[in-house]
Amino acid sequence: MIQIRSEDEIDKMRTSCRIAAEAMEIARYEVKPGITTGKIAEKVQSFIEKKGAKPAFLGYNGYPGAICVSVNEEVVHGIPGNRVLEEGDLIKLDIGTYLDGFFGDMARSYPVGKISEDIKALIETTREAFYEGVGQAVSGNHVGDIGYAVQHYAEERGYGVVRALVGHGIGRNLHEDPQVPNFGVKGSGQRLKSGMILAIEPMINMGDWEVDVLSDDWTMVTSDGKMSAHYENTCVIREGYAEILTLLSGEEAWQKTTQ
Repeated sequence: MIQIRSEDEIDKMRTSCRIAAEAMEIARYEVKPGITTGKIAEKVQSFIEKKGAKPAFLGYNGYPGAICVSVNEEVVHGIPGNRVLEEGDLIKLDIGTYLDGFFGDMARSYPVGKISEDIKALIETTREAFYEGVGQAVSGNHVGDIGYAVQHYAEERGYGVVRALVGHGIGRNLHEDPQVPNFGVKGSGQRLKSGMILAIEPMINMGDWEVDVLSDDWTMVTSDGKMSAHYENTCVIREGYAEILTLLSGEEAWQKTTQ
């Protein structure tokens, strides 16, 4: 069932999402050659808990990590541990928070040290594909308008759009209706209404869109072994614009142009 949230509920989500964004600020400055994925997760978990919130992913359906840390060909759901980051890697950080009955969810892709121009282009395209999609996340449009915008932007630049996983509604549960694919047909799917809250999250591959799951039953990787990037925000559907609840410092400019 799709939920329309009151402004009081949105305020609570705004607080949970703010903690997620602050945790991402901490995490992104930890990304450097020589650090383990587990150490990044530890710092994020410590910060979230000091703020009185909980890491939303820890124990979710049995997931063993406080956050998801995926490297290179790992698309999503990488389990943090002893892996040491190396110069030239591409890391994806996916952070969820839970506070006062509501969830926040966001993801970013970051370079580890100096990266190739191809990886830079992948990160940028994934970020821009998100903004193409969220630009369609307004009252009166449809879920398919979001997916079409993401897919069109990425595929016309030669990238593959992951189909095995999609964005989602979010609120009192981490995953709620509706599903929000990163591909689709204009005018299809659920009509968007003011007060709906969506986690919009393009997962874009340097090669084909197909993916596999590793033996840990969590980590999803590209089938062709090529790089993948991820960009996610929790967004409130409004009249004429989407309010993004998980923006980082330096990302506010886009929001100001949409209101």
